[in-house]
Amino acid sequence: MNRLAQETSPYLLQHADNPVDWWPWSEAAFAEARRRDVPVFLSVGYSSCHWCHVMAHESFEDDDTAAYMNEHFVSVKVDREERPDVDAVYMEAVQAATGQGGWPMSVFLTPEAEPFYFGTYFPPESRHGMPSFRQVLEGVSAAWTDRRDEVSGVAGRIVDDLAQRSLALGGDGLPGGTELAQALLGLTREYDEKHGGFGGAPKFPPSMIIEFLLRHHARTGAEGALDMAADTCAAMAMGGIYDQLGGGFARYSVDQKWVIPHFEKMLYDNALLCRVYAHLWRSTGSELARRIALETADFMVRELRTPEGGFASALDADSDDGTGRHVEGAYYVWTPEQLREVLGEEDGAFAAEYFGVTPEGTFEEGSSVLRVARTGAEVDTDRVADVRARLLAARELRPRPGRDDKVVAAWNGLAIAALAETGTYFGRPDLVERATEAADLLVRVHMGDNARLSRTSKDGRTGGHAGVLEDYGDVAEGFLALAAVTGEGVWLEFAGFLLDIVLQHFTGEGGQLYDTADDAERLIRRPQDPTDSATPAGWTAAAGALLSYAAYTGSRPHRETAEGALGVVKALGPRAPRFIGWGLAVAEALLDGPREVAVAGPVGGALHRTALLGTAPGAVVAAGEGAEAEFPLLADRPMVDGAPTAYVCRHFVCDAPTVDRQELARRLGSDSAGD
Repeated sequence: MNRLAQETSPYLLQHADNPVDWWPWSEAAFAEARRRDVPVFLSVGYSSCHWCHVMAHESFEDDDTAAYMNEHFVSVKVDREERPDVDAVYMEAVQAATGQGGWPMSVFLTPEAEPFYFGTYFPPESRHGMPSFRQVLEGVSAAWTDRRDEVSGVAGRIVDDLAQRSLALGGDGLPGGTELAQALLGLTREYDEKHGGFGGAPKFPPSMIIEFLLRHHARTGAEGALDMAADTCAAMAMGGIYDQLGGGFARYSVDQKWVIPHFEKMLYDNALLCRVYAHLWRSTGSELARRIALETADFMVRELRTPEGGFASALDADSDDGTGRHVEGAYYVWTPEQLREVLGEEDGAFAAEYFGVTPEGTFEEGSSVLRVARTGAEVDTDRVADVRARLLAARELRPRPGRDDKVVAAWNGLAIAALAETGTYFGRPDLVERATEAADLLVRVHMGDNARLSRTSKDGRTGGHAGVLEDYGDVAEGFLALAAVTGEGVWLEFAGFLLDIVLQHFTGEGGQLYDTADDAERLIRRPQDPTDSATPAGWTAAAGALLSYAAYTGSRPHRETAEGALGVVKALGPRAPRFIGWGLAVAEALLDGPREVAVAGPVGGALHRTALLGTAPGAVVAAGEGAEAEFPLLADRPMVDGAPTAYVCRHFVCDAPTVDRQELARRLGSDSAGD
C-alpha cells in the first residue's frame, strides 16, 4: 500500500495498491522532490475514465515501470473531480502547449510545481507516432539531469504565459436582447437538423443550451428555439445515449446520431438533463419529456444515492463481461441471441426490431446498444413495457459497473434542484424528500461553522479539499430550488450564507469571478474560466444563484455582482454560444426580471403549484401563509378575503394581486394553471 491508502477519493484508492510510490497532491510531495532533486510526475484522472484505467493497468501496475518512476520522480496522483483547481491550471498549460487535452493528463513539473513537459495517455510501447511511457520517462529524466537550465527556462516561460492570461470579460455591460438573439442565430447555424444536437461527433448532451432555448422561447415566443430544444431532447431519449432499460444518460455519444455512447454515467449529466426534461414538459406538456425526467430521477435515486443521503459521482463505463475481462459497455449491450434467451423467440424478435439489435451489431463483437429504432402508433406500448422490465431484471444479474462513491458538493446541488422540481411537478413527494436529505447532508457534512464548503465527502467524511466556485454556485442553486418548492425559508438562508462567501472571497475587479477563494491554496495561477463545459462554469452558476437570491431578498450587492459577472455573456454569447449555455440562460432571467412571485397561501396548494409551473425565465417563487411565512417576499402581502393570493413583481413594478389561477398562469407565461 502506498500513501493513497489514507485518501477518501475512490479514484485515488484504486491506485493505493500500485507499486508506484504515489503521493497525494500536497506540499510534502513537492518538498520531497526538492529534497531528492527530482522532477514531479503529475497524473490526473477520475474513476470512471476508461483510458485512465488502461494506462494504470499497462504502466502503473507494472513493476519495472514503477521502479523507474520511484527512482527518478516523485509521483503525484490527483482526482480531477476532487481538485478541479489543480486540473484546470495544468490542463490549461497542456492545451496551450499541445493544442489538445484530456484524461489521463500526464504532466512533468519542477519541484516548484512549474510544468515543463505534457501529455495525456502514453502507451507501454511506442505506437501510432506516440512514444512509449518508458521512453517519455527516460527522456524527461535525462533532460532534468543533463539540460536543467533548458528545462527551467521552459517552465518559467510557461508560468509567465499563464500568468498573463487573466480574463478581462467581466463588467463589459449587461447582455441584452441583441446579444441573445445573436447567440440563438449562432446555435441555429450549428444545429444538426437531422439528428438533433449541435456539431458533429462526438456529441455531448447540450443540457445548458436547451435550458437557454426554453427560456428564450418563453421570453420571446421564438418557435425555432423551442423546436431545437424539443427535437434534441426527443433524439437523445430515443438514442443509445439514453439507457432504454434503467433510465439515465451516458456521458456522450461517440457518433453524430446518438447511437453509441461512451458508457460512463455521471451524476452531473443526469441531474442537468432530468431538470431540463422536466422544464420541457412544463413548456410543452410532452409525455416523452415527463417519462424521461421521472426515469432519470429514479435512476439517480436507485443507482447513485449513498447511505448518507447524498449522491455518488459516477458509474464506470467498464464492467466484467462474464469472462473476467473488464470491457467497456459490457453491462448495457445485447445480442439477438441474448434477447431470445431472456424473452423467448417471439418477444426476442420483437425486442430486436424495436431496440435496433442486429445480427452484425451496432457496437463491438456483434453486440448492440439498445435504442428506439421503431416508433409510431402501431407500437404496442404495454408489450414494450413488459419487455423492458424483463430485460432489466435479467441485466441486474450481470456484473455491475463500478461506482465512484464520493459526494461532490456542486453535483449534489444540481441533483437537489432537479429532484425538488421533478418531484413537485409530477406529484412525487418521495423525490422532494430525497432532495431534502441530500441538502441536509451538505449542511451537516460539507458546510463548516463559517459556511465554507468542502468539495467532497465519502462515507460521511469530508475529503479535506476546499470547495470551489462551482460548489458554492450549484449548491446555492439547489437550496433555492428546494426553498421554492417546500416553502422552507431555511434553505434561502443557507443559500445566502454560501453566496455571501462568494461576495467575500471569489470576486475580483470589474465583475470577474475566480474559481478558487482568495485564501485558498496558491497554485501557479489562480484559475478562472467563465465557459460552461460538462457543467455550468462556477462563474455562471454563481451569477445565476446570486441573481435569484437578489430577487428573493432585494439585496443590491448580490444583484450587482450577478450583473457584473454577466458581462462575460455579452462578450462570449454571440461568438461562442455553445460554450456559455448556462450564462445565456441566466441572461434570459436577467432580461425578464427575473419575476418575483409571492404566494400568500398554503405551501403545495393550487396557486403555489401554478406559480411553480410558470415558464417565465428564472422566476423565483415564495409561498407561505400568516405568521408561518418564511420569506422576505411574503412580508406585507396577505391573502385577499381569506383566499390564497399571488403577487407578481418585476423591475420594481408589481401587478395587482390575484386569486385566480388562470390569471397567474398567464402572467407567468404558462399555458397551464397547474392541473
